[in-house]
Amino acid sequence: MLRKILIPLLAAMALAACGGVDSSIAMSGAPGVDQGTADGPSRIVSISTVATEMLFAIGAGDQVVAVDSLSTFPADAPVTDLSGFEPNIEAILGFRPDLVVLSYDPGDVVAGLEAAGVESLLQGASKTIADTYSQILALGEITAHAAEATALVETMRAEITDLAASVIDREEPLTYYHELDDTLYTVTSSTFIGEVYALAGLVNAADSTDAEGASGGYRQLSAEYLLDADPGIIFLADTKCCAQTAATVAERPGWRTLTAVSTGRIVELDDDVASRWGPRIVDFLRAIVDAVNSVA
Repeated sequence: MLRKILIPLLAAMALAACGGVDSSIAMSGAPGVDQGTADGPSRIVSISTVATEMLFAIGAGDQVVAVDSLSTFPADAPVTDLSGFEPNIEAILGFRPDLVVLSYDPGDVVAGLEAAGVESLLQGASKTIADTYSQILALGEITAHAAEATALVETMRAEITDLAASVIDREEPLTYYHELDDTLYTVTSSTFIGEVYALAGLVNAADSTDAEGASGGYRQLSAEYLLDADPGIIFLADTKCCAQTAATVAERPGWRTLTAVSTGRIVELDDDVASRWGPRIVDFLRAIVDAVNSVA
């Protein structure tokens, strides 16, 4: 059920961010909070799984006092029962934050925090890898970890460049299908996920289903469409949520005839790594490149 809520939400967030990098970051000031102090905010609440990963990656973990229930990475993040999908202002304020970072506002959370005198940073879903870099740098500025954030972005850029350069050239590019859940939700190349795949020289089998980008890059396909498209490689980003494996995919009616199934080109991914636009996109790309380079 959570997955059924998350995917349409991601699509909505992606559509909201279509204006570019600036639209994915919005700050709300609050009286008495100085984001320019040397130490930065000392009581940060993150109700964004991606922001949590970013905060710890730039060295601001010690300033984080609470994170949402799904922020299970890194392992030492202070997980609570706070919801990132249905944010509760009173529950958030119970942790006495001086900064709240969130990726979704149903309409009144930022305004409510501002009324309570609490600063907030709203970072919507990234449409591109460049958006991810911008969000990391924004977190670095507001938490007084600008140098660490800059260093992280530079490291990510270098690693991504090296990984992309390591992809084996082939006469015909491989087509792929990225599965978000077992109801055949997927992404197109207009998402940050699609951009990562493009770095590995792959062609998205779902692109023709959303040529105008009306769905925000998140589409539900039919089994008939996929059987006809016959992707050369399948990536499963629903191994945790939906217990999907190479074996379960092979058992789907008609799927044994797919090239990806008959040749064993099914890659089981970590759902979280494959769906979050934070620092671990490097790990995501590495998994893709390794899979592509293993194809004869």
